[in-house]
Amino acid sequence: MPLASTTFFKIKSLAAVVVYTVAMFIALPSMTKADIITPFLGAYTGSAKFVEGGKTVHRDMSARIEETDDGFSISWTSATYKPDGRIKEKSYTIEFVPSVRDGIYASAMQTNVFGKQIPLNPLKGEPFVWSRIVDDTLTVFSLFINEAGNYEMQEYHRTLAEGGLDLEFRRFQNGDKVRAVETFLKRE
Repeated sequence: MPLASTTFFKIKSLAAVVVYTVAMFIALPSMTKADIITPFLGAYTGSAKFVEGGKTVHRDMSARIEETDDGFSISWTSATYKPDGRIKEKSYTIEFVPSVRDGIYASAMQTNVFGKQIPLNPLKGEPFVWSRIVDDTLTVFSLFINEAGNYEMQEYHRTLAEGGLDLEFRRFQNGDKVRAVETFLKRE
């Protein structure tokens, strides 16, 4: 009987170690996620002027970064004022979830057949979006592939600054920079 008792104790101890280890792996990513995204959470507004096609363009911008159950979301809007008085407004909201790589987040823009949120497919003309956090900068990357197989890359670098975020937007077509906008977004 002592052998059975020893075996039972080993199994019970092994089970406790497994439960503890699983609990730590479940808790650790959520603690890490919260610690990393927390400084960026909030609502921000600002405006920028840049030259496009030889004309100065004025654009108002806003962004909201919120924590979600599985990660975080970023919503942003830009309003461009046309010379004829029209206002062109674009708004986007994208949720991000942790990937298997530290500091890199997959977009959760569609649901697969298993109910899991996954990125869109750039080979179908949809944007492939991901984000990363490095030090005090949260960057969102968007990759588009057109019908001819050429690509466009957009980068939104949001860096923590006193009172808000420094925003740097860059757009590339086949590796050539075609637009860059920098501005400050004030925390509301």
